[in-house]
Amino acid sequence: MRSYRFLVLLACVVAMGCLGFAAEKGLGIHDVSRITFVAPMRVGDVVLPAGDYVVRHTMQGEEHIMVFESVKDKSVAAKAKCTLVPLNAKAGRTESIYQLNAANERVLQELVFRGDTAKHVF
Repeated sequence: MRSYRFLVLLACVVAMGCLGFAAEKGLGIHDVSRITFVAPMRVGDVVLPAGDYVVRHTMQGEEHIMVFESVKDKSVAAKAKCTLVPLNAKAGRTESIYQLNAANERVLQELVFRGDTAKHVF
């Protein structure tokens, strides 16, 4: 009987911890997404070649960091700080918004992933 109470108590503690973690991650975004760049794209200090990328949203202390990793070549990667900006509704499609710089490179400005309720601004 005593071990049963201990197991119930342990289950409650784990459940409360999970609820706290879920509330903390309630940013309105997916932790992992995919994006395809049809042309080379500057992300932070790196120019990524055109292709498919896995994008991970991570935290380093209080900073939001996006990590881009090529699906085909794991050595091709980039990191960039971002700010989350709430959207009025869930995004209906995935979008990448960029500007051309003086060197005529596409520089990533914003990312919106389908189903998210916030966008990433670089």
